[in-house]
Amino acid sequence: MKRIGITIGDVNGIGPEVALKAIGRGRWPAETEFVILGDESVVRAQARSMKIPVSRKIAFQHMETAVKWTPGKIRVDASRHAAEAIRLAVKGCLFGGLDAMVTAPICKEGFHKAGVNAPGHTEYLAELTNTKNFGMMLLGGGLRVMLATRHLPLAAVAGALTRKTIREHIELTGEALELFGLKNGRIGVCGLNPHAGDGGIIGREEIELINPAIKQARKKGYNVSDAVPADTIFHEALRGDYDAVVAMYHDQGLGPLKMIGFDEGVNVTLGLPIIRTSPDHGTAFGLAGQNKASEKSMKHALALAIEMASNPNPWK
Repeated sequence: MKRIGITIGDVNGIGPEVALKAIGRGRWPAETEFVILGDESVVRAQARSMKIPVSRKIAFQHMETAVKWTPGKIRVDASRHAAEAIRLAVKGCLFGGLDAMVTAPICKEGFHKAGVNAPGHTEYLAELTNTKNFGMMLLGGGLRVMLATRHLPLAAVAGALTRKTIREHIELTGEALELFGLKNGRIGVCGLNPHAGDGGIIGREEIELINPAIKQARKKGYNVSDAVPADTIFHEALRGDYDAVVAMYHDQGLGPLKMIGFDEGVNVTLGLPIIRTSPDHGTAFGLAGQNKASEKSMKHALALAIEMASNPNPWK
């Protein structure tokens, strides 16, 4: 039996809706149970309001924090409820009650107002699991993209890159590919500058940081390219040259992925001693409560969590 926890996210967004739809409309292994960590009465109220069936494969875990359903509104109680759900899911994954967790979207502004000092799920999960070396990989449209830096202003990216950071993210990518069942997976690495620096004419980060980090990763046995211009590497990955791409910054990697896989993207946190995936979209407050949200991304996130939970976690 695989027990997959689903954190409710912000109840005033589309998280409960897409979770209910994804479970109810998906074809899941008979031995799989989905545990929603969130107020059962609120989830059932949403199901009734939008006429969405509640699958028999769903169980609920009791929550201490109270919450009201006010579709489309940013509320502190909703963010506190979301944070409690995340903490309980992490505990369940660490101590055996859950095999993996899938997180419905949270509201970062709401988290800030609620006093939860984390930029997002990725950093919060790293804090809760005491993980120092972690990363964010997005999957969709036939691409797997790792981000060497995440939510930084573009002006800060070059200064944040180091040989160590780049090497660690290449290694996390290689370990993730093994977790996905790909032995000796081929990793392509984006250059930072146009034309990957053109031999130092358009920037020296490739010469001084990226290619030296690649050489270090190769010495550890990883199958990794030299720095490749970002305007060609994603075409090459779709062609089958690479099993994953390491991008230097957020939009460099996610622009191509979202262009071809916008409705099916999945976010995976690498490096944790637990399995965590999530749909690659936000709370979509403007759609909340209207039964208009697509469950496609959540369905992919659930399927990947089940697949990953069936393989040994290299970071456990």
